[in-house]
Amino acid sequence: MVVLANPALDSIPLVGSPKHGARFPGIPVVDLSRPGAGEAIVSACEELGFFKLVNHGIPVELMQRLEAEAVKFFSLPQVEKDKSGPANPFGYGDKRIGVNGDVGWLEYLLFVATSDPLSCTSMTACSFRSALSEYLVAVRKMASDVLRSMAEGLKIEPRDALSKLAMDEHSDGIFRLNHYPPCPPLQGLNRSLTGFGEHTDPQIISILRSNDSSGLQISPEDGSWVSVPPDQASFFINVGDSLQVLTNGRFRSVRHRVAANGVKPRVSMIYFFGPPPAQRIAPLPQLMGEGEQSKYKEFTWGEYKKAAYRSRLGDNRLVQFEK
Repeated sequence: MVVLANPALDSIPLVGSPKHGARFPGIPVVDLSRPGAGEAIVSACEELGFFKLVNHGIPVELMQRLEAEAVKFFSLPQVEKDKSGPANPFGYGDKRIGVNGDVGWLEYLLFVATSDPLSCTSMTACSFRSALSEYLVAVRKMASDVLRSMAEGLKIEPRDALSKLAMDEHSDGIFRLNHYPPCPPLQGLNRSLTGFGEHTDPQIISILRSNDSSGLQISPEDGSWVSVPPDQASFFINVGDSLQVLTNGRFRSVRHRVAANGVKPRVSMIYFFGPPPAQRIAPLPQLMGEGEQSKYKEFTWGEYKKAAYRSRLGDNRLVQFEK
């Protein structure tokens, strides 16, 4: 048993380093600029529910600009950061994730992805506001391209059958900036602190970009854990619970977590694309084969979101909606 003599760490679980499975083929890579990107996206979503996106059209400088603003904020004295919190649910949070007892070695900023994402915090820095707004616009366009390519790969019409759910004016988008600081007591140990506990994302898709620090891990269907090599020039996209239902289980909502390695800080930026609250979530008729039955009870995004907020991170939220 490893004991860390630090009261701030007492409630945060330790995780071991994952063993890379001998049969794991690696993270699928999709080149958005190439013909056949839609088929590659579908294949990755069926096999793993997760892929790396390259040649996505977003300049690295834009990503680095927002990262620099995030680092600047998280480097402020604690009393200054606390002025933008506590997260309820939006704003600044530290170690506590949600209201159901989940904790992690991280601090974060959570925004509603609207035309004025900083309206829920006390942050007024023009440079942060400009970098955040420009980044959200760019990722939103890229997400639309990805979802349209996905529909093309699925051979469903209209081509905006998926993208319109995430791009509607009432769509429920959330943006998150996570900072996993170093943890000196862990240095030299083959263990990590839980940065963000294992979970699936409830939305349609999530789009993540991080700095060059490792920590993200995903769980293939065999239940093992594998590390995702960092790539600060690319994006990582995972299937959410809602997309799993929309495809009647053809796509898999991948379980993932973040381990804080204690040596190098990790900064990640995640845009969660959810549908409008009143949108009914059920398998798309275009994807249902003759005689195929839905595996899920129909629900609205608002209903599922409430269920997600009532649950712990590691809970299987879809179980209560399965037939």
